[in-house]
Amino acid sequence: MKKIYLTDENGTLQEINDIANGCWINLVAPTDQEINQIADQLDIPLDFLKDPLDEEERSRIEKDNGTVLIIVNTPLLSKDENGLPIYDTIPLGMIITNECFITICLKDNPLVHVFAQNKVKQFFTYKKTRFSFQILYLISTYFLKYLKQIIKKTDKIENELHQSMKNKELFSLLNMQKSLVYFTTSLKSNNIVMQKMLKSNYLKIYEDDQELLEDVIIENQQAIEMAETHTTILSGMMDAFASVISNNVNIVMKFLTSITIIMALPTMVASFYGMNVPVPFQDYPHSFLIAIIISVILASVTALIFWKKRFF
Repeated sequence: MKKIYLTDENGTLQEINDIANGCWINLVAPTDQEINQIADQLDIPLDFLKDPLDEEERSRIEKDNGTVLIIVNTPLLSKDENGLPIYDTIPLGMIITNECFITICLKDNPLVHVFAQNKVKQFFTYKKTRFSFQILYLISTYFLKYLKQIIKKTDKIENELHQSMKNKELFSLLNMQKSLVYFTTSLKSNNIVMQKMLKSNYLKIYEDDQELLEDVIIENQQAIEMAETHTTILSGMMDAFASVISNNVNIVMKFLTSITIIMALPTMVASFYGMNVPVPFQDYPHSFLIAIIISVILASVTALIFWKKRFF
């Protein structure tokens, strides 16, 4: 899918049909035909357009004949086959040419819609350097937003696990842990790209733009620290719940073993008096009552001993 936007003289964002100077081209899962058309018309290397469509592509920045490619990872919210939320990351490519600004992604990205709906202040399609920094700032903001959601969901799952140890809650915690690992890795990769942009001459950076980039780096660093902190907390939580579950199994097994031993004593007494051999009190009219009393006494004494030893 290809859409082209342009900011007019009044600062209003409009969707146009043809590529114009200073426009923004947004590509979402583009076809080979669209890729070849853009590459030929704007003289862009094909690799610049195809690399961001690889889900495993690393974050980086490179320059070729005046065209700059920036690839960063953006957060993405999806769901697994059980309907559980999964926070993942996906590459987003930004291509800066002399004529226009291009964003390219394999999936529809919600942060791009924020710009398409003109909800960002001081956003102009022809201010390409500032546009790229605004996207980076919004990416960091979304990372922080999703991290806060992960923290809230983790707290909710923890409260549910206090009530019942179900596999669903444990799988949810595992998904949260995986998401935090993905976020941490992506944020660190993005941070390397931002540092290169700040220190190198890939882009022409104005004073206001430099302040914005520094703010982006601060936001990104804050997200890294938050992700690392909660990854450690969640890892410790998973270990703690694993120990709790193991301890609960031991308690149940100990209780069942104690009950089995207590019930085995009356069975043993009944077995002795059920043998077809002479036994004590076999001619006594109340011998059955005696067998019952012996069974009760043995079971009660054993249960008292186990109770004092806190077996149950």
